[in-house]
Amino acid sequence: MAETKRDYYEVLGVDKNADAATIKKAYRALGKKYHPDANPGDKEAEAKFKELSEAYAVLSDPEKKQKYDQFGHAAFDGGAGGGFGGFDFSGMDFTDIFGDIFGDMFGGGRRSRRSYNGPMQGANVRKGIRITFEEAIFGCEKELDVVIKDPCTTCGGNGAKPGTSPETCPKCNGRGQVVYTTQSFFGTMQNVQTCPECNGSGKVIREKCSDCGGTGYVASKKKISVSIPAGIDNGQSIRIREKGEPGINGGPRGDLLVEVTVSRHPVFGRQDMHIFSTAPISFAQAALGGDVRIKTVDGDVLYTIAPGTKTDTKVRLRGKGVPSLRDKKIRGDHYVTLVIQTPEKLSSEAKELLRKFDEVTGNSLKQGEEAEKEKKNKKKGFMDKVKEAFED
Repeated sequence: MAETKRDYYEVLGVDKNADAATIKKAYRALGKKYHPDANPGDKEAEAKFKELSEAYAVLSDPEKKQKYDQFGHAAFDGGAGGGFGGFDFSGMDFTDIFGDIFGDMFGGGRRSRRSYNGPMQGANVRKGIRITFEEAIFGCEKELDVVIKDPCTTCGGNGAKPGTSPETCPKCNGRGQVVYTTQSFFGTMQNVQTCPECNGSGKVIREKCSDCGGTGYVASKKKISVSIPAGIDNGQSIRIREKGEPGINGGPRGDLLVEVTVSRHPVFGRQDMHIFSTAPISFAQAALGGDVRIKTVDGDVLYTIAPGTKTDTKVRLRGKGVPSLRDKKIRGDHYVTLVIQTPEKLSSEAKELLRKFDEVTGNSLKQGEEAEKEKKNKKKGFMDKVKEAFED
């Protein structure tokens, strides 16, 4: 008795009303799980993958799906005029069916089906630039030395020696691609690759231009003006359109990506749109309160602190932080930690004033003397205390 095939919807684990995107998503997930390359030597996984591929090949094709929905498996065994003869895989192009899976797992996929001899954008070029903390906050203009390739004036950009022209590639006939056919347990499979003779351009140069070496471009160093926006952060990049590598076959240039490195500041730190710093205050300011001078990126500001301010007290200066990249009128805040400074050198007069201050605020300087006196009293005997009483 012939083995009964499972329902294709059941194989993919989707509802019969599932749309194309849902079917494709299910196939991607299960295909990765059971792909033979991910399960070497596992015959059961190989069989499941083949079953998945058969189900997807039918349900992803609107015409085949319609026949399957109407006649079931009979649509492909000749019972309903389908004429698929048990669903023979031979001759089918599996590049589309497996493209997404192969693209994710092995770096190939649908990109290989692109027309390589068509216009393609050039590669992006990356450069780095260092700016100060203040330049990052307020923005600035910089000049950057960049090597840029321009079309060769000798050959007009085609790379061929003057008086000659590029020829159609004989290996790919100008398509920029070559197709390799292989046999596997799925049947006949086709693998499309870039033509190794012309590197996908569809043209070969027999006699190269002496000035550009056949590339069609001549490199030269140029100065590019870079506008650094206010509020940019360390590690962010600025994109300058069409200042990268030249395009291929008439395609647009790539872009220049300028990565910004912001130098550290000796006073200020930054997190997102906020600035952080510490500010020293004297003991008198902390005790009595008053105005203290605080450094900000906009210059010094006076801030009034309350009497009795403790060290590590944090204050917030609104609108003194980093501007938003989207709207430089919007700024973050500046958070300041107040630290009470202890003087290291005092005059004799200042020391005497501090002693008098201590006497009226708790006599903390003589706490050690009082403790020592109390300790000695505890060690005295009865006769010592009687003697002291008579002496007084």
